[in-house]
Formats: sequence, structure tokens, C-alpha cells
Amino acid sequence: MFRIIKGIVAIVTGAASGIGLDISKGLASDGAIVVMADINEEKLKEEAGKIGGDYFTTDLSKRDGCKSLADYAIKKYEKVGVLVNVAGVQTVAPIDAFPDDRWDFIMSLMLAAPYYLTKYVWPSMKAEGWGRIINISSIHGLVASEYKAAYVSAKHGLMGLTKTTGLEGGPLGITVNAICPAYVKTPLVDSQIADQAKVHNISEEEVISSIMLAKSSIKKLIEPSAITETVKFLCSDAAAGMTGSAIVIDGGWTAG
Repeated sequence: MFRIIKGIVAIVTGAASGIGLDISKGLASDGAIVVMADINEEKLKEEAGKIGGDYFTTDLSKRDGCKSLADYAIKKYEKVGVLVNVAGVQTVAPIDAFPDDRWDFIMSLMLAAPYYLTKYVWPSMKAEGWGRIINISSIHGLVASEYKAAYVSAKHGLMGLTKTTGLEGGPLGITVNAICPAYVKTPLVDSQIADQAKVHNISEEEVISSIMLAKSSIKKLIEPSAITETVKFLCSDAAAGMTGSAIVIDGGWTAG
């Protein structure tokens, strides 16, 4: 099993629930010092306490919020070795009905925040000659779906950021990679499934197979643990030669 170095400092965003929480648990169980970041202070504090992690409440849609997070971790622990950009939201609407303020928010949270956090932890990683930045993208960073203009645009932009910083970081010992999953089994997705089942008057199983995963060969939601184990791999020496890459976990969605 691939293990990250015990005692390494890792920032994980969107860490109060879902994928970010699972990644935080996985890194902490391997001995990392995890700084969990989210805007939901109550839930964040609760979950951090369960795993013995540190936490920092901040609004990552604001540049100052990103800088405050990086400054906190570097001041307290002197360096940051791993950054996992997870935080994200989604709004589904036709392009002509897409709220302008929602577009701005999604771009700030899902594209600008990973850029700023990468920028602010970069000097620490550069000084150490080692760093791992992992962007949780999506298959929608590679392909598009209707009614998700902001989400798809942000995720495509995140892939460009991954490639560019991957090239820049290589000579410095910093790798930057993206994980691109299809639908992951999280509380947010579970609620979407229930809503779709009511709207279409079909079972939740049919929602998964016929609507959400219609383009996938494997008709199962991805478990958060699959993302966490991939993060661990990318932090390991076995992945030292990988940078600027997209690791696709999509049940065959993009194979056709």
C-alpha cells in the first residue's frame, strides 16, 4: 500500500463533508498533519475533532480567504507539503437563465481559489524541493454536459491550471495532478438522486443508471474512498514521475 510521509502538512479544502472529508480522514490515518478548510465552521470543527486534525474556517471564494488559509498553515507548521483542492458547488440551468452572481461565485471558488492557494503554498514547496498539489476536477473538466456552463467552464480551467503548474513545478520537485471522477457517492449526490427520482417518478436505482450514469459503462457511483486512495498514490514516491496529468475515474464515461 502506498503511504505518504508521516508528519507531512496537508491542506484539504471542502473538508467538512463529502470527498474533502474522506480525503482528510485518509491522510490523517496515514500520519499526515491535516489542515481542514471549509466555510461551515460547526461541521468542520466537529469532523476535525474526530480525526485529530487541525481546521481553519474561511471563505475560499475570496482571495483574502485563500491567503489567510495558506498563511495560517505555513505560520503554524512552517511548511506545507500537500495541497488538495476539493471545494466546489454546482448550479444547473440553461445558459440564458444562469444567474450572473452564481457564475461569479463558482468561478471564484472552483478556479480562482485553487490558483491562489497554489500560488501561496508554492514558495514553501519550492524551498523544500518537494510538494504535491492535487486538484479534484471532474470528467466535466474533460467533456461537457448541458446546463452546467459555469461548472464545466471552471473544471476545464482547472485542468489548464493543472497542466501549466505541473510543467512549472517539475524542475522544483513539485508535482501537480488532477483527479477526474464521474459522480461520487456523497450526501450532496444522494440528495440529487432522491430529487430526480421524485421528478421523474422512477426509482433511485433508475436515476443512477439511466440519468446520471447514462454514458458510463459501469453503472455504479464512485465511492469517496477511491478518490482518497488515488490522492494517497499521487502523494507517494511511486507517482513522482507524474505531473500535469488527469487521472480519470469515470466508469468508462469518456472512453466512447
